[in-house]
Amino acid sequence: VLLSVICSPPQNYPLYIRSVPTENELKFHYTVHTSLDVVDEKISAMGKALVDQRELYLGLLYPTEDYKVYGYVTNSKVKFVMVVDSSNTALRDNEIRSMFRKLHNSYTDIMCNPFYNPGDRIQSRAFDNMVNSMMVQVC
Repeated sequence: VLLSVICSPPQNYPLYIRSVPTENELKFHYTVHTSLDVVDEKISAMGKALVDQRELYLGLLYPTEDYKVYGYVTNSKVKFVMVVDSSNTALRDNEIRSMFRKLHNSYTDIMCNPFYNPGDRIQSRAFDNMVNSMMVQVC
């Protein structure tokens, strides 16, 4: 089970949400919104260190009984949150980090598209395909 979310910096509203399977999607929304508070806490705790070392991966935000929640923030303060099933022990920290880098690169490609208005929901077939391929690897 994986959920990828990209949130816009000022209001923290989702630009892209995808989950597999879809039956617990509301629970994922709640988990993601609660994790945004943890992301904000980590960013404020890092302060200038985040800018200095350019470390965008926030790591494990918090584990629950069923899921592990990971975070990533870009230099422009766009937040990526990923929820992974706790029973998936095959995923290591460097694989999660790599998945976030792929998401960030695809997000950058979307931002470079002259027809995309920043702040709109992401409706890119290429981005969907990349997210689906990541989800297939995890599930």
